[in-house]
Amino acid sequence: METVEEVDAFAFDAHAGQVDKIGVPYIEHVRAVAAGLMPFGEELVMAGLLHDVIEDTRWTGAELRAAGVPERVVGIVEHVTNQPGVPYEEKIRRITSSRDATLVKIADNAHNSHPDRVAQLPEEERARLAAKYRTARDALWGAATSEDVARIVSLVNPSLLAELQERTRTA
Repeated sequence: METVEEVDAFAFDAHAGQVDKIGVPYIEHVRAVAAGLMPFGEELVMAGLLHDVIEDTRWTGAELRAAGVPERVVGIVEHVTNQPGVPYEEKIRRITSSRDATLVKIADNAHNSHPDRVAQLPEEERARLAAKYRTARDALWGAATSEDVARIVSLVNPSLLAELQERTRTA
């Protein structure tokens, strides 16, 4: 798998039949994350497409490597993958040790926080996730440049630009 198109087809097959929390085919989420990473090159786009494949499908990092996914891409995907028993806050701290993983997670967080998606969740879930994602943005955005964050959120969730501007003013 050497091209974005090949990785997209792979992600489509890997997530076949899966839907997200609001009932949308899961491939739409990973494609939105990948779209936010376009300014950073093809390997980051590939990582966006595959960012949940180890966590949410039968695929492992070793199998992705054997299938020809570039090593850098697999490394990023492994870096953002949830690990059993590891609290979310610790996962975010681990992610921020890698610029590439941080950018992928910023795009993931931005899409998961999109008002069109959040509005379809039950109120209790909406409030819980809003707090979780806002806390994660504190760490993620602090580990990236404002310019990189702006590039991603302008593509994935422009409603976050006001929050970014406010954080930049007060920093």
